[in-house]
Amino acid sequence: MPESAPFHPWAVLFTPENLRFLAWGFGVTLRIALGAMAISFAAGVVLGTARFAGDRFPESPLARGVAALATVYIEVIRNLPMLLIMLAVRFLTPIPAIWAAITGMSIFTAAIMAEIVRGGLMSVEQGQWEAAASQGLSLWQTLRWIVLPPALRRMVPALVSEFITITKDTTFAWSLGIQELLGSGVILFNRYLNAMQVFALIAVVFFTVDFLMSLAARALERRTGEGLATQ
Repeated sequence: MPESAPFHPWAVLFTPENLRFLAWGFGVTLRIALGAMAISFAAGVVLGTARFAGDRFPESPLARGVAALATVYIEVIRNLPMLLIMLAVRFLTPIPAIWAAITGMSIFTAAIMAEIVRGGLMSVEQGQWEAAASQGLSLWQTLRWIVLPPALRRMVPALVSEFITITKDTTFAWSLGIQELLGSGVILFNRYLNAMQVFALIAVVFFTVDFLMSLAARALERRTGEGLATQ
C-alpha cells in the first residue's frame, strides 16, 4: 500500500479543486462589489445632486423639498452600521441573499457617494453656472453639459477610494450566509486547519485587487488633472 503524500498547508490550497473553490468565491465577491458600485454610484449622483440643488436654488420650494428628503436619507443612513442594513434587507425582504447583500451595501454606500458628489458639484466655479445661464440652458442641460463633467473628474480619487472600501466590505456578506471569497477561505480553513495560509492568501488577493484599483485611480487622476489644467 503506497504511503500517502505528506500534508503541506500551502500546497493543499493550490490543488485544482481548491483553486476552483476559491475562484468561485472570488467571483461572488466581484459580483457583489460591482453590483454595489454601480447601484450606489447611480443613487449617489441622484442624492448628491438633489441635496446640492437646495443649496444652489434656495428660492425654489421644489429644490428645497427635494434637498430636505435627500438630506434626511443621507444623514440617517450614513450614521447606521452597514452590516445592520444588510441584515435587515436579508431577513426583512424575500429577495435572494446575494441581492440582499448588494442592496444593503448600495443603500449604505449611496449616502457616502452622495456627499462625494455634492462636494464635487460645489467645487465647480460660479462662473460655469453664470456662463450656462447666459446661454439660456436649463438646469438639466447645465448639469449634464457644463457642471457634471468637471465635477465628476474631480471626484475620481474619492470615488475610487470608496470603490476600494466596497470591495473590502464584501466580506460582510459572509454574515448573510453568502459564500464569497472570505467564506470560501473559512471553509478551507475548517477543513485543513491552516488558518495562516488561508488568510494570507485571501489578504494577497484583496491587496492585489485594491492596489490595482489605486494605481488605475492615480493614472486617471493624472490624466484628468492634465485635462483640467488645459481647460
